[in-house]
Amino acid sequence: MGLLEETADEILSRPDPWPALEEAGLALAGVPEEAGGSGGDLADAAAVLRAAGYHAASVPLAETGPLAGRLLAGAGLPVPPGVLTAMSGEAEAFEDAGGWTLNGTFRRVPWARSARFLVVLGNGLVFLVDPSRAQITEGANVAGEPRDDVVLSGVRVETAAPCAADAAELRRRGALARAVQLTGAMRRALDLSVRYAGEREQFGRPIGRFQAVQQMLAELAGEATVADVAVRAAVGTPGDPVAVAAAKANASRAAGTVAAIAHQVHGALGVTEEHVLRRVTLRLWSWRDEYGNETAWADELGAAAAAASDPWALIATGPEQGA
Repeated sequence: MGLLEETADEILSRPDPWPALEEAGLALAGVPEEAGGSGGDLADAAAVLRAAGYHAASVPLAETGPLAGRLLAGAGLPVPPGVLTAMSGEAEAFEDAGGWTLNGTFRRVPWARSARFLVVLGNGLVFLVDPSRAQITEGANVAGEPRDDVVLSGVRVETAAPCAADAAELRRRGALARAVQLTGAMRRALDLSVRYAGEREQFGRPIGRFQAVQQMLAELAGEATVADVAVRAAVGTPGDPVAVAAAKANASRAAGTVAAIAHQVHGALGVTEEHVLRRVTLRLWSWRDEYGNETAWADELGAAAAAASDPWALIATGPEQGA
């Protein structure tokens, strides 16, 4: 894992990391080799996603491997090279002798305009769609990353296969991927803040020696650490909906606090166009809402606890003990 993390960190620190990610096989980390991926498990994919969050890299990493790539592999379909993105919704699918015809509207699809293929989940099937056949209206999140609206109207599709995953499962996978990216971005915000507090001087000494600043940095570190623990636990048990809900709820909640403290420490400098902190916190604010914010996932946790025969066992040890 050490070598993987070092390689991911080096590549994702570059201005344009995507070509090197594909060449090194990291764009499909965690996707089975027999499907065309680079192998490994979800922990490998998480290591790369964490590095992408740390460097605020604008790359379709979560979309290509952990989401679209794993959907295709799970359906027994080969994973093509290039940028992929996955989407689910109220799609209508009609089959005839020549294949399938799809209709549907999908909102805020990440990186749709850049994708070589759109991977559509619906009706218990996975479809591989040529984006040139879709109507794509470009949009963006707060960080400026592509979030496009996609309309399929009578689109012919030749490649489709049954899939055990459903829209709820895809949402959980997306939430976990974003939670991992959030922890990487929070770690970068902490590193930047600690360094700046040690360099910036007021009244003849670094501001990091003032108790008030030390308290802020301690709170920032605590929030980032708690979120990281929850997310790493969920990466180890991705099939546990309670673990994933707790991970995204913790990461999304902590993201707001971490961003606010980091900007307090940096002052006006941190909001300038050129400063790396601005790129990091724009992603914290964007990713915290994607695939469900902290309130949505807290609601999921509350509903799971209310439905359990032993709510405390579910909260403390997971769904199998609380059922």
